[in-house]
Amino acid sequence: MNRRNVLVGTVVVALAAFAGAAAYYPSATVPTAPQEESNLVRAHSPVIGPANAPVTIVEFLDPSCEACRAFYPIVKQIMAEFPEKTRLVIRYAPLHDGSDEAVGILEAARVQGKFEPVLEKLLFEQPKWAVHGAPDIEAAWRIAGEAGLDVEMARGDAKAPAVVAVLNQDITDMKAINLQGTPTFFVNGKPLTEFGSQQLYDLVAAEVKEVEDMATQ
Repeated sequence: MNRRNVLVGTVVVALAAFAGAAAYYPSATVPTAPQEESNLVRAHSPVIGPANAPVTIVEFLDPSCEACRAFYPIVKQIMAEFPEKTRLVIRYAPLHDGSDEAVGILEAARVQGKFEPVLEKLLFEQPKWAVHGAPDIEAAWRIAGEAGLDVEMARGDAKAPAVVAVLNQDITDMKAINLQGTPTFFVNGKPLTEFGSQQLYDLVAAEVKEVEDMATQ
């Protein structure tokens, strides 16, 4: 089985989650035009992958969102297809109760160089803490600690003015692009207008091809 087939297989497994996501990603509210770079990529944003990669995937992510949980490994798998060509820029879109506090945990994890393992652990264990309407943030802290976070130190960092500023800027940008659901993706500034993992793969692959074609001209 080649790598693309592996990706497609993963997509099939995640279909149930995507069905739920569709209700949270109404097509009528999807931005249809390329967005200003300044609204999509900020200097403060977490980046996964090569910092100078020519193809930038921007994901507006809510750590409490089931669809974000389902999509995260797929995004990583797409990036693995193009390891030197893609980077992931994460923007926060705290749409659920308690998500702002979860963002604080993630930003505190960045201070300790633990962003990626804490993010992956929080998403993997999401059903244990991100109950809609009754989030268990103490459970989220405990889970972050299991990923290697120094929780005692991080509790202070999570309340730092710089973290509040990051969250406020991301919310401002989220509103500027009229985002109403998560995850919302842009690839090199182009919006993913039809929600789906294959659609995201195709958009990323097209941008990679365009970059490669330009390099050979």
